[in-house]
Amino acid sequence: MITKYYKAAVGILLLFAVNTVSAQNVVNRIEVPEQEADTTVSTDPIVYKVGKSAKKTYAQERGMISRDASKTVFIPKGQWMLGGQVAWNQWNNDNLNYLVLKDINFEGYTFSAGPYFGYFFANNMAVGGRFSYKRYFFNLGEFDLNLGDDFNIGLKDLYYLQHNYESTVFVRSYLPLGNSKIFGLFGEFQLNYIFAEGKNSTGRDETFTGVYECTHNLEIGLGGGMVVFLADHVAAEVMLNVGGYRVKWGSQNTNNIEEGRITSSGANFKIDLFSIKFGLTYFL
Repeated sequence: MITKYYKAAVGILLLFAVNTVSAQNVVNRIEVPEQEADTTVSTDPIVYKVGKSAKKTYAQERGMISRDASKTVFIPKGQWMLGGQVAWNQWNNDNLNYLVLKDINFEGYTFSAGPYFGYFFANNMAVGGRFSYKRYFFNLGEFDLNLGDDFNIGLKDLYYLQHNYESTVFVRSYLPLGNSKIFGLFGEFQLNYIFAEGKNSTGRDETFTGVYECTHNLEIGLGGGMVVFLADHVAAEVMLNVGGYRVKWGSQNTNNIEEGRITSSGANFKIDLFSIKFGLTYFL
């Protein structure tokens, strides 16, 4: 009987000793010996702080990703860029019928071109300027809107031509696609001044009416696009505007007799397909 109790007591003591050693081993794995200075050990995707304290940061406990850790230098600070942009759209319709639109005879085009430059004052961030010339031309020979026997509208001999001279100051930010050094996106904040002059007319011979217009535009706008490096220092880009806030003022003259004034302002945020431009940029 005594031997039975003796064996049980020995067994309990051995179990207690084993548990104590195991617990101590766990503590030894968790505790980090003190060092004179904190060091950083990276075990991606979590970065641990080792030293006097082995606690995780609040962001790590919440499962948040460090924004600074994901930054990639796409274009480094101190570089210059020089380039040019061009855009072209053309339409030519001869006796076209579409739903309620009949006998459409129309031709037109838009064209723009100009140089730009910039300096990278920080990684992936540039400030610069752009100058461009734009030309708009539309000539509607004939147009019929047929909504039934009792409602028909016909237009003909409508002519429109406009020249725009634009100066722009911009701040541009680049964002690489993943860790790529070739493909990237960019966004642009713009301050534009546009001087425009043009003329439009309707009719011919005795029914001719012509209007000359001269306007000034001041615009705060947003744009964006994509860039692809073709070589170490040469990249192609495509860009479009997405709107902004514009103030417009100017004057009109009709048949060299009547004078008119133009004043307007407003915000417009949408993708402008007429603003799509293709460019080639050289970085140095």
